[in-house]
Parts: sequence; structure tokens; C-alpha cells
Amino acid sequence: MIISVASGKGGTGKTTIAVNLALSLEKNVQYLDCDVEEPNGHIFLKPKFEKTSIVGTPIPEVDESICTFCGKCAEICEYHAIIVLKGSVLVFKELCHSCAGCWLVCPVNAIRPQERELGVLEQGNVGEIEFIQGQLRIGEAMSPPLIRAVKKAMDPRKTVIIDAPPGTSCPVITAVKNSDFVILVTEPTPFGLHDLTLAVAMIRTMGIKFGVVINRSDIGHDAVQKYCEREQIPILMEIKNDRRIAEAYSRGVPMIKALPEYKTQFQQLYQEVERRVRS
Repeated sequence: MIISVASGKGGTGKTTIAVNLALSLEKNVQYLDCDVEEPNGHIFLKPKFEKTSIVGTPIPEVDESICTFCGKCAEICEYHAIIVLKGSVLVFKELCHSCAGCWLVCPVNAIRPQERELGVLEQGNVGEIEFIQGQLRIGEAMSPPLIRAVKKAMDPRKTVIIDAPPGTSCPVITAVKNSDFVILVTEPTPFGLHDLTLAVAMIRTMGIKFGVVINRSDIGHDAVQKYCEREQIPILMEIKNDRRIAEAYSRGVPMIKALPEYKTQFQQLYQEVERRVRS
């Protein structure tokens, strides 16, 4: 089963839920940190990395000695990553989505793919949990190819926990795609509710089963609960604002390690997700 943990906004406790859910299952678990721009699951799980590999993506390289400057490559590029001028072709590698259209459409084969480094893939273990994360290269804006590389290492025989990036843009969609269930983590604040509604619209469009976890559930108002009730969205778990959790977090200690009584709650969370996936 593939469970993605996502949130409409950052800072809601997405990684906290993902980490403690993985730890509560103890074995046959794979933790994928797909928040490649700022992976932080390793701070709490502390894996021993055993394998590191460079991840790249193909971008066009133009041989202007045989190019006829016909402009067909620029016409097919939806992202304007390649522009044809008089006697010259400009490639904006940061805009390229590696669709291969430009070198496929070139009538004289003047364009060939060239690998561009995006970041690194790191794999290791912590106890019975297999840990995989991507680290996007500093200054790089194109994270979906690296997220796909992380997900390519997925083991379907295991329970997979995906720590998705925050928000509702392309990286999140790439991370949660093909999940069996998405846990949306939110907080009872105006910003939390606003971004939750965006995340709900995204997941519903993708046709994935989902539910909500409300973190720090007693700090704000009940608008999130009312919204979920109105939209018939299951609230899977509520975690109250607890200073002990914050203190453990500041030390890089998972919640269920500092407060073992929460382990049962996370196991029940998993059981509820499993029930809803099978229903």
C-alpha cells in the first residue's frame, strides 16, 4: 500500500505525521522523502546512507554546424526553453521539461540529448525501515524528475510512506500520483483551512482516496472541522498542541519515541487508512 502524506501549506506537521507513522509500523516499511527541495525526514529517522547516486535529466544540445535554423524545435516547445535566432539557437536549460520533442522533430538531427545534473538520490536503512530521499541541487528549480527517481526505487512489497512536498503544484502532484491514499495534514487556522481546500480540490481531481489529520487541533477555531463535516471528509486523527511534542521535535526526536502513548494512535491511523483503501 502506498500512503502519501501531504499538506496544502508548509509547517503543518506533514513530516511529523509521516515519520511517526513509519516508525509505528516498525517493519516492512519504506519511507520516501519526496520533499526534495528541503528533505528533513532524516533528521528524525537518522538513517545510515549506504548508496548515493547522481540524478539527471536530458536537455537539448544543438549542433549549429548542421542546424538549418528552421525553428521547428522552438515551435514544439511549450515552455520556451529553446529559441531560434538568425544563425543561432539558445537553450534555457532551467526551463526544459525534457519532453524530447525538440530532438524528435528536428529534420536534420542537429539536436541530441545531453544529461544535466539535478541532484542526488540517497538510500539507506534505519532499523527495519528502508529510507530513500532526494536532494535537489542548490539553485535548481526542476524537482519533478528527481521526485520520479525517488519513486522509481519504490518496493511494492512494502508499505510505502511518501513524505510529499507542501503545496498543490507540480512537485506535489508528481509525489502523490498513483498513491492508494493521501493523508492531508492541516492546522486549525485561516491559512490552514484555505490551503486545505486547495489540496482537497487537487486530490479529488486526481481521484485518490484521502482523509485529514488536524495537527495542533486546539490552538485555533473549529472551521476546519466544520469544513470537513460539510464536505464529508473523514478526520482520521487530531493531535493537540503539546509542548512536549515541540520540545522533542526541536531535538530531532520523533513523537512516539518521546511520548510512547502516541504509538497506538498512529497504529490506529494506519488501520483506518487500510480500511478505507479496501472499502
